[in-house]
Amino acid sequence: MLAAELLGWIYVIVALGLSLYGFHEILLLILYLLHRGKKAPPPELKETPFVTIQLPIYNEAHVVERLIDAVANLDYPRDRFEIQVLDDSTDETIFLAEEKARKWRRQGVNVTVLHRGRRDGFKAGALAEGLKYARGEFIAIFDADFIPQPDFLRRTIPYFLRNPRLGMVQVRWGHLNRDYSPLTRAQAIALDGHFVVEQTARNRTGLFMNFNGSGGVWRKSCIEDAGGWHKDTLSEDMDLSYRAQLKGWQCLYLPEVVAPAEIPPQLNAFKRQQFRWAKGSIQCLMKLGSSLLRSHQPWFRKAEGIIHLSSYLIHPLMVIMLLLILPLMLLDFRIHLPLTYLSMASLGPPLVYLFAENVASEKGVQEMAYFPILALLGVGIALNNTKAVWEALIRRQNRFGRTPKFRLYHKNGRWAGSPYALSFEGVIVGEIALALYALAAIAVAWLKGRFFAIPFLLLYLGGFGYVGLLGVWHSLLPLLQRRRKSTIVPLKVTAGNKGR
Repeated sequence: MLAAELLGWIYVIVALGLSLYGFHEILLLILYLLHRGKKAPPPELKETPFVTIQLPIYNEAHVVERLIDAVANLDYPRDRFEIQVLDDSTDETIFLAEEKARKWRRQGVNVTVLHRGRRDGFKAGALAEGLKYARGEFIAIFDADFIPQPDFLRRTIPYFLRNPRLGMVQVRWGHLNRDYSPLTRAQAIALDGHFVVEQTARNRTGLFMNFNGSGGVWRKSCIEDAGGWHKDTLSEDMDLSYRAQLKGWQCLYLPEVVAPAEIPPQLNAFKRQQFRWAKGSIQCLMKLGSSLLRSHQPWFRKAEGIIHLSSYLIHPLMVIMLLLILPLMLLDFRIHLPLTYLSMASLGPPLVYLFAENVASEKGVQEMAYFPILALLGVGIALNNTKAVWEALIRRQNRFGRTPKFRLYHKNGRWAGSPYALSFEGVIVGEIALALYALAAIAVAWLKGRFFAIPFLLLYLGGFGYVGLLGVWHSLLPLLQRRRKSTIVPLKVTAGNKGR
């Protein structure tokens, strides 16, 4: 029974950890509701300071021309901004970017393409390299899949002019292809929860917030004062955000300004994106956690910052909980603690998404019809993100897996015929195995009369089954598409890009 008691106490600790993150979501929602109307009137653009716009790209042949066109068409004096295309590509993206840059230079737009010989430091390295040559007092950053609105600079730069201690402005991400598939709709709900509720709540209550890597503007002197872009984490955006705020710089979030972007349509691409965010966040926790706790910040701000940085720990906790349930039932061990009350924490995420969709989606709360898919996705992604957390904890060397973009709009476009489509990954086998493990646990729960555990286990079965099987299908689709000689024109990928 000693082993059973040990497993039981581990289960209690895991349940408390999961409930902490759930109740934290409820707290953020309450803060959002209390402060959502707290915004200052937008200042007028009375000056036009020089701005450098950085476009970090890597093998983005589908979208690089669209990106450069959108940025070159910004409604801002052409002699008051420059565009840096920070191109680390190894395929024909290089030539497309150069040709598009030449076109805009002939029309009076200052566009330069900086191509590094080595991809040292990945995105952080590219941004740092571009900063050496940046002439702008302010640095705007857009990833390859974004299409900034023409008035982006006019709606963000004035805030810097009004507040000399403002170091960064982040805007809300929109979605170019929300209704492309049920998968993209589910991802859009998750992103809306972060950008509508969480970012607004944190910023308007004086908590730490993060730059999201794209759709934002930095004061160049803030970047330099905070130590510049570091390449020791995969979340260089979160890393710099926290370092800047610990140095006393302020950040501003503008939910009313929207920068549309493409949502990954392939499950494998979404998992790669999540892996990078999960590993990078935990790396930031390990790097900055002690500095944050030792800082002179108010205790509540420090505590919320630690929870923010550690939020991806929820995924290994979910996996551990599933693995514990079966042996505890086989050992007939019962936990005599009122853990049922902790289930209230599970209300946090759906409530956050409900209020977010009322603001972000044209269909309002009707978009929550896709929440069940998000629930399955949130559970099924747990193994993928647990692997990412583990790599961060053991300090495994970073490998920046880019999220492929396919130039999709609404329900239009196809991705499976693109050479950027991702292939089968071994974690899929683990996801299917966990689905079968959950099925075995359901059978044991039924035989032993533990019926209260079955709905919970069904969520695990559905989540890992959905992500595992859809991962298999999305891995096979590119192979099938290429055999059928897809109408998508294949890109010429150089040897240096194979296997990335």
